[in-house]
Amino acid sequence: MERILEQFPIVVNALNIGFVQTLKLFASTLIGAIPFGLIIALGSMSSFKPLSYLTRMIVWIVRGTPLMIQLLIIYYGPGLMLENHIWGVGESGRFLAATVAFVFNYACYFSEIYRGGIQSVPVGQEEAGLVLGMKKSQIFFRVKLLQMVKRVIPPMSNEIITLVKDTSLARIIALQEIIYAGQTFMKGSQGIAGAMWPLFFTGVYYLIFNGIVTVLLGRLEKKLDYFQ
Repeated sequence: MERILEQFPIVVNALNIGFVQTLKLFASTLIGAIPFGLIIALGSMSSFKPLSYLTRMIVWIVRGTPLMIQLLIIYYGPGLMLENHIWGVGESGRFLAATVAFVFNYACYFSEIYRGGIQSVPVGQEEAGLVLGMKKSQIFFRVKLLQMVKRVIPPMSNEIITLVKDTSLARIIALQEIIYAGQTFMKGSQGIAGAMWPLFFTGVYYLIFNGIVTVLLGRLEKKLDYFQ
């Protein structure tokens, strides 16, 4: 116990640094995936069939393959196939590659949620808008989009909570997020080796982070109750 108390400040400092990286990846993914997912959804619903088929094929491939494989392909692919490591070197390069992979993956998942939300709005509302002389773009942004937001919040909340835990997959390309930081103390880091408790302790960070995200999403959902 005395040994753990001596190691505690060192471990917590390392975990805090890793957790900041986790938070950055989480925030960057949401900032990119939420709008990009809507663009993909509109592409999949396009009346231009080649665009619609291509978009749905890409979404099917991304959703049907593990995120871990996508991370490996995106990070190592350009260097192995094109002999051009476009992401650069070091932690910043790994973070950029991880962000691109996460944004693309979650945008595809969000796109299906958006598509379901848009298509769930009664067709009669679009017809009423056309009768009133509104353009299709006006109907989408002023009528459909607002109602879609209420419908997509619950399923998107589940995906966002999953994202909190999925950020740990970035360690596959050696991004030093919180799980990576905890695992290093098993192998040997900062004079500590063979310690497994830091890895278990990372679970506390995830529980607190998930709790905060769940509360915030719950409050957002209540604020959107005006559609009921």
